[in-house]
Amino acid sequence: MLKEFKEFAMRGNVVDMAVGIIIGAAFGTIVSSLVSDIIMPPIGLLLGNIDFSNLFVVLKEGAKAPGPYASLAAAKAAGATSINYGFFINTVISFLIVAFAVFLLIRGVNKLSFDYPDQGDTLRSLHLRIKSVVEGRELRPIKGMAFPILAYLIFDLPFPFC
Repeated sequence: MLKEFKEFAMRGNVVDMAVGIIIGAAFGTIVSSLVSDIIMPPIGLLLGNIDFSNLFVVLKEGAKAPGPYASLAAAKAAGATSINYGFFINTVISFLIVAFAVFLLIRGVNKLSFDYPDQGDTLRSLHLRIKSVVEGRELRPIKGMAFPILAYLIFDLPFPFC
């Protein structure tokens, strides 16, 4: 059982996933800092010196000191129960930045990927794709079709089913 687990853990996909998780966590920390230290202060300044990390609603006053509380830290020190919607706003903005970065990454990967024929493609539809590539109407490469295309071009072979 230990041997099986070692084989599973050392497969490429698992190691790649671990690296992705570690880099993702580091990226999340960077985005968090970007939101709380760079983006939110100017927005707070434009909205009248609002500190988003201090936006909260007290649900129940603390046992140590009665409210109102000047800051979230004071409310926490007093033992107050609160809804910290300022932190939630920061988290939503962080999420949107990460989601946009992932969107850009996936978009870039999709532009680099090839158009592979589906398993359901028939020989006829593949023939039409090869013919359109040879005639210059389609420039997207077809995986595994380089040799047939070259054979048609070099040896001037007739296309099947013509």
